[in-house]
Amino acid sequence: MNRRSSMRVVLIKAVLSGLLSLMASLAICFSIVPLLGGQVDGAGLLMAIVCPLTIAIPVSAVHFHQAEKLRRAEASAANALVRLARIYEELRVQSRLDGLTGIPNRQTFQKELADISKMGTPGGLLFLDLDHFKSINDRYGHAIGDEVLRKVGQLLSSRCGPGDLTGRLGGEEFVLFFGDLAVGDMFERCEEIRLAVARLDVRASTGATVRVSVSIGAVYCEASFDAEGCLGDADRNLYAAKAGGRNTVALAGSDL
Repeated sequence: MNRRSSMRVVLIKAVLSGLLSLMASLAICFSIVPLLGGQVDGAGLLMAIVCPLTIAIPVSAVHFHQAEKLRRAEASAANALVRLARIYEELRVQSRLDGLTGIPNRQTFQKELADISKMGTPGGLLFLDLDHFKSINDRYGHAIGDEVLRKVGQLLSSRCGPGDLTGRLGGEEFVLFFGDLAVGDMFERCEEIRLAVARLDVRASTGATVRVSVSIGAVYCEASFDAEGCLGDADRNLYAAKAGGRNTVALAGSDL
């Protein structure tokens, strides 16, 4: 309701209140004055009519106007609280996610990985690093490099089930945790991810295909594993994969 409409409603209510006061005044006069031996006429009747109207209408107008202002203020405050709650939730979500890829950032991944370890869930931890990513930026530009990062983030997120977790640690480094993944299935799962990254369709502005590959260091995490320790082990295996020629997988206790 706009301000003009609300003022019209206030005036209508004030007039109605005045009329009700007038009716009450006349009812009192015509029922009580005769009982006291008097007559309702002349100045007495005029006062019984004028007084309720001159008092009730202005007072009611002020009352209803203040009530309307209070109602609008309460509605505005309620709307502001809703907006603040929405903004807070958006900021909370944004603080947990990587701004470019939309997947959990380093802090969120580390916290959630630690929570998984406390629950006693075993699984496979994969540490991924895009190969020669600097050369992609240098050759095709940072916009194409960002597109590569976004598509890798989307790919990893699409491979996560309810008990899995992914995140971007920063730069071209990503992590994946597959909950309840059997140790015997580790290498096959790593190869699936490596090949899926290699099949990503990224095109330069010229239409040329941008070749993307990834090196993966992986480690199997026993139940109630040490989250930071496993990340460190996976990182060391990643260096082994890089040293082994890139675009390959290195597992703990494996020559691969």
